[in-house]
Amino acid sequence: MAERQKQISMAASAIAMRGVRLFLNAGRSAAEKGSPPKPRPRVKPVIPGTKLLKEQMNILLKATRFNKNELEALFSMYRRLVSAAQLAASPTVVGQPAPKIDSIDQNTFRDVMHNTFDLVTEEIVLDRIWSTWDRGTNSGEGSLKFEPWAKGLSVILKGTLEEKRTFCFRVYDLNSDGFITKDEMFILLKNSLLKQPGDEDPDEGVRDLVELVLRKLDVDKDGKVSMDDYREAVNQEPLLLEAFGQCLPTRRQALAFLKTSSLKYI
Repeated sequence: MAERQKQISMAASAIAMRGVRLFLNAGRSAAEKGSPPKPRPRVKPVIPGTKLLKEQMNILLKATRFNKNELEALFSMYRRLVSAAQLAASPTVVGQPAPKIDSIDQNTFRDVMHNTFDLVTEEIVLDRIWSTWDRGTNSGEGSLKFEPWAKGLSVILKGTLEEKRTFCFRVYDLNSDGFITKDEMFILLKNSLLKQPGDEDPDEGVRDLVELVLRKLDVDKDGKVSMDDYREAVNQEPLLLEAFGQCLPTRRQALAFLKTSSLKYI
């Protein structure tokens, strides 16, 4: 039993710690990649105001763990991202201006997760991070306004263990039914493990790992993992927090980002 638990911890550690390296570039965006865009009608970017409104600042000071300087810096970053996304947008009809963008879209979001926070993770996990990010009541499904963007960053950068547990569980609960099932574990783990040449059934190793992880996470032994199961298991073995794929910046990356010149403490 001890050997199996050791295997679980090693597997969880390998999954959680993949791609760990420090690469901070808060100003980088999708617009800066690849070849220059084709000529198109020039459009004045639609970007948020230059400063946070006092009312919005007061709300976020209470709703996040950021201080005033950090929120102002994050807002400047947000404005740059929106502006860059606008410049990179393609016209929907030839000869027509590109659509106006006034929030963070999925492509920009993915770019930030990859390049600023170095989340080198499976596509399904990255898609789930996007889809489960709390957008609030006034922000649509397809974009992120500044307030929900800042609140979400507060969780992944400065959140408590409970906040991060809730966030990760929502990411892994693929159908949002309140449980992580064996089928969901299989989907999440399938692309995270290296397949060995000559394997007759490459999925067999994934199924074996699912069984091992399930034994560790399924505290009440009902064949699936509830939030309570997940909470208790992570308390006992912190590496299991990201057992099914990286969805949080490492502590080192989070601290380094917050201490850069654009987000330094006062």
